[in-house]
Amino acid sequence: MKQLIIIALVVCSFSASAQTKYEKGMTKAFDLWKSEKQWEAANLFERIAQAEPDEWLPPFYVAQINILYSFNEKDEEKITAQLKKAQDFLNDAKAISKENAEILVAQAQLYTAWVVFDGAKYGMNYSPKIAQTYQEAYNIEPENPRVAFGKVEWDLGTARWFGQDTSKFCEDLAAAVALFETYEPKGQFYPQGGGDYAKQSLEQNCAEKE
Repeated sequence: MKQLIIIALVVCSFSASAQTKYEKGMTKAFDLWKSEKQWEAANLFERIAQAEPDEWLPPFYVAQINILYSFNEKDEEKITAQLKKAQDFLNDAKAISKENAEILVAQAQLYTAWVVFDGAKYGMNYSPKIAQTYQEAYNIEPENPRVAFGKVEWDLGTARWFGQDTSKFCEDLAAAVALFETYEPKGQFYPQGGGDYAKQSLEQNCAEKE
C-alpha cells in the first residue's frame, strides 16, 4: 500500500488553446506539475480556487498534491502540515461537490498516508475509515476505475496483512484495471490517471495465480 502515491497521478494533455482564464490557469498548473514543480502547481491551484469558488477541481488538486507528496515524507511536522492543508481543501471541495467519488478516493488516500507514516499509531483509527470511505465511493460510482481499484487494492492489502488468501481479489482487480480502458472523464481537467500503476499491481499480485 506504500505505492498508493502513484494511484492518483494525473496524466494531463489538455489543449493549449484553452479559452477561458480558468482553463488557462488550470492548464498552466498541470504543466507545472508535470515539470515536477508540484508545490508551484499547488499554489496556483490554490489561487484558482480562491478566484473560482464554485469549481471543486482546484481545491481537489491542492489537496491531492499535498496527499501524494506525503507518502514518502518522514518528518512528522511536515506531514502533519501537508495533510492538514489537504483536509482543509478536501472539505472545500466536498462543500462544492457533494457525493463525489473522486473526492472520496482522495479522502481515503489521505487516511492511508497517515497509516503509511506510522501504522502502529494511526492504523487502528484510520484503517476502518479507509475501508468505509472506499465503500462510500463505490456506492456512488462503481464504474470509476480509481474507485474500483482503490477499494480492491485496499481490501487485498488488508487481507495480506492478516495472512489471508488474496487470490479471491484477483478477479475484481482485473475488472478494475479494465475500467481504465473504457472510463470517460466527466469533464475537462477531471482525474484520468492510475491505469499504469493498476496494471503493475495486477501483475505483481495476481500473475502467479492466473
